[in-house]
Amino acid sequence: MLILTELIRTALDEDLGEHGDITTLATVDPDATGQARIVAKASGIIAGGFIVEQVFRLVDPKLTVNVLCEDGSRVEPGQDVVIIHGPQCSILTGERTALNFLCHLSGIASLTAQFVEQVKGTKVRILDTRKTSPGMRAIEKYAVKMGGGHNHRIGLYDMILIKENHITAAGGITPAVNRCREYTAAKNIQAKLEVETRNLDEVKEALTLHVDRIMLDNMKPERIREAVALVNGAVKLEVSGGIDLDSIREIAETGVDYISIGKLTHSANSLDFSLLMD
Repeated sequence: MLILTELIRTALDEDLGEHGDITTLATVDPDATGQARIVAKASGIIAGGFIVEQVFRLVDPKLTVNVLCEDGSRVEPGQDVVIIHGPQCSILTGERTALNFLCHLSGIASLTAQFVEQVKGTKVRILDTRKTSPGMRAIEKYAVKMGGGHNHRIGLYDMILIKENHITAAGGITPAVNRCREYTAAKNIQAKLEVETRNLDEVKEALTLHVDRIMLDNMKPERIREAVALVNGAVKLEVSGGIDLDSIREIAETGVDYISIGKLTHSANSLDFSLLMD
């Protein structure tokens, strides 16, 4: 929560600068109070209501904020999602920062929900990646969960993922895996181990090493089906690379366990909300 507070303060400082909200200070009676509503302008999944509340309370503790919709719930155009009471100057000062968080996170949740809907009826879990906005990873991954997705590793510290460049540097999959196991044993680190593979030969090699998960990187559906048959449930399989809403169903039906999608966080369109003074 301290990290979130610092993030919000940074966003407010970025907006207010040295002189504050000079437009509001010039046009609005400093003693005027009132009510404002944040209204959905599109259909989607909301995420970040608690951040909106914290933004306004950091701007002015005298503001009261009533979040009407739970994170993870669907909103429709014209629906009130937040009510704010208090000094009008403070409401207007916090408006854009609050909306920036709400629109961005709700966009991530809404896009995630679309992918989750596409794989309904299969065993696949939709995963995010580390392709997040600097400083906003925790809340962006939270938004993925609000959309029905699941989090992959949070950072470089909580899971081993041996990728192409690691394999090249180590001289192959087997030495890379062995070095990781030696390192974690020496440091007394408990971490799952996943290996990225690009073809069936690499899948076979990774399979002999008893890793926790094998990633199938940028493989065509027919090759993925071959990998699923080869592994035969011995290890969890994850597919990554170039997944979109049109292709995901076919991939999910191959029998893999996870599909990771970077665009959940790096390419989601904002869900539109407006703040209206009553």
